[in-house]
Amino acid sequence: MYKEVTIALKINSLYSKRRLLNIHENVKVLRYPDHFSSGVYLWSHHEKIVIIDYQICFLGGLDLCFGRYDTPDHTLGDYPPKIWPGKDYYNPRESEPNSWEETLKDELDRQKFPRMPWHDVHCALWGPPCRDVARHFVQRWNYAKRNKAPHEQAIPLLMPHHHMVIPHYLSGKEKRDVLREDQEEVYQEIKKRSSFSTQSSFQDIPLFVPRVDSEQDRAARHSKLNGLDKTVLPFFRSRSNMEACFTETQMKDFVDDHDIVFFQQRKPEGRVLQLKQNLSEKEWWEMQERDGQSVSTEEVGQVGPRTACRCQVLRSVSQWSAGTSQLEETSIHAAYCSLIEKAEHFIYIENQFFISGLEGDDTIQNRVLQALYERIIRAYNEKQCFRVIVVIPLLPGFQGGVDDAGAASVRAIMHWQYRTICRGKNSLLENLEHVLGAKVCNYVSFYGLRSYGRLCEGGPLATSQIYVHSKVMIVDDRAVLIGSANINDRSLLGSRDSEIAILAEDNEYVDSYMNQQPWKSGRFAHSLRLSLWAEHLGLRGLEVNNIKDPVSTETYTHIWRGIAETNAAVYQDVFGCIPNDMITSRYAFRQEMAKQKEKLGHTTIDLGIAPDKLEDYENGNYKGTDAHETLLKTCKGRLVSFPLQFMSNEDLRPVFNESEYYASPQVFH
Repeated sequence: MYKEVTIALKINSLYSKRRLLNIHENVKVLRYPDHFSSGVYLWSHHEKIVIIDYQICFLGGLDLCFGRYDTPDHTLGDYPPKIWPGKDYYNPRESEPNSWEETLKDELDRQKFPRMPWHDVHCALWGPPCRDVARHFVQRWNYAKRNKAPHEQAIPLLMPHHHMVIPHYLSGKEKRDVLREDQEEVYQEIKKRSSFSTQSSFQDIPLFVPRVDSEQDRAARHSKLNGLDKTVLPFFRSRSNMEACFTETQMKDFVDDHDIVFFQQRKPEGRVLQLKQNLSEKEWWEMQERDGQSVSTEEVGQVGPRTACRCQVLRSVSQWSAGTSQLEETSIHAAYCSLIEKAEHFIYIENQFFISGLEGDDTIQNRVLQALYERIIRAYNEKQCFRVIVVIPLLPGFQGGVDDAGAASVRAIMHWQYRTICRGKNSLLENLEHVLGAKVCNYVSFYGLRSYGRLCEGGPLATSQIYVHSKVMIVDDRAVLIGSANINDRSLLGSRDSEIAILAEDNEYVDSYMNQQPWKSGRFAHSLRLSLWAEHLGLRGLEVNNIKDPVSTETYTHIWRGIAETNAAVYQDVFGCIPNDMITSRYAFRQEMAKQKEKLGHTTIDLGIAPDKLEDYENGNYKGTDAHETLLKTCKGRLVSFPLQFMSNEDLRPVFNESEYYASPQVFH
């Protein structure tokens, strides 16, 4: 795990290490890097991976820590504690815990402050891509072991299994035989196991054994990617509506279609995960066919269809992070730029950061922004209907109000993001406006997510941003990039933070539409986008049909942009919360903060408490309107427009009397 610089981060990895080592003598933990010996102070290990027996792995944006569990409801309150105990009730905008050792002690007053809801995307993979991820872990572990604990016998060097390293002297056919034999061995081994359950549908669990492939399937897949089978059966997003009622770490329904009968005959003992099934609504998902079976709302909404994809593991690593022989590997950055360049109709991005540069920008080195700019200009010149949608956090998820003396880091990140999006000669929107004029919004737009609710029974009505922590890009409903890498130099240059990602391109297609024309969408990419968009837009049942075509005027302008703009306006009217386009300076923020504190007596750091009654007049007479009813009647989903004018009159960079002024700007981008 990443060994943090304790003066800068309060994650207390030493505490985590001690707790893990106390579990069992077979648990081994390395914290890396050692800052003094390695000379690495600014960069981190940022990957989030779990690998099981070289055959199953999980990767994406979700950290294994407090504050990350959430459901699609994105509830703000939990009083008395039922779901988020102790410090799991987490809002880093209000207060970052100084110590994680008293885990069950609350950091926040639950009756006054909301938790910050969390939005993330993770995926599960099966098959040969997991070997690549495992090879990556082995490489990193052994490099850390040699550097940090070369003579520590309790810390072993890891030896890759034979199937992880295929001899270079084998012919293409011999390599395929090795892979096929190894796959069959795993399949037979799993069939012998009896610790599985058939207590609910086999479709519900995001783990599975390989299906029996036809010769045609094998030939198609083995012809890809230098002759190596990179097939993946991916799942997306953690299942949120599980009831943890198990005493052992058994997995249920670890089967595929051809094993149903085999496993139905086995009734293992022990308690396992029970998945809630709520099939009362005949939702759109149930109408989708896969292998002659309907796909349930539960499956697609939280787990996703099992789908065979062409898959490539990508990395950002260098000599310091993985001991690579080359200076750095930047395959994640290369994949971003390549996918954007080759996009035909649309690009959908969710990311924790959006900091990039155009050609000629000497400060920001990654060129995701340049790729977007060139693709949009090409679409405009060729009179194509082309959309780019970007969803990012409304504010950086770090402690401190926008105007606080100790929040220079928050303002610095805001500076670099607005510099990328819309402010100055290096920004995307300003450069596009020189060519496209007012038509820019038809091609690219930016959004955030927000939620509201009462903190407790009879308590205040509050709002908070939903923190977008996902790192995903969907292109043309056919390709998906999921991983740990943010869109900034820290994640994409290779020489800084270490990252890992997966590029999945669909092998199976479904009938859909693109700009009102028939289109073959990839089963995995299409279902992932629909699941994300349905949640953000608050669509249910047959309403999801309305967003199957992502670029049509009806979807993009009337539904997506319409809902976002309406929601943003309602939140502004009810809460006056920030960020918003009305507050363009720190002075204006101070005035609004003072006004709300005088009116309400208490508010949050981002002005997130509503009055009980809204000021409303009818025929000149005062008529108080219930704030909660207003939200229920007018808000739909979680999507809001990103406020491009917020703090537009301020230079948000650190100044000389702030410690961040003396830090390298590379820390923030």
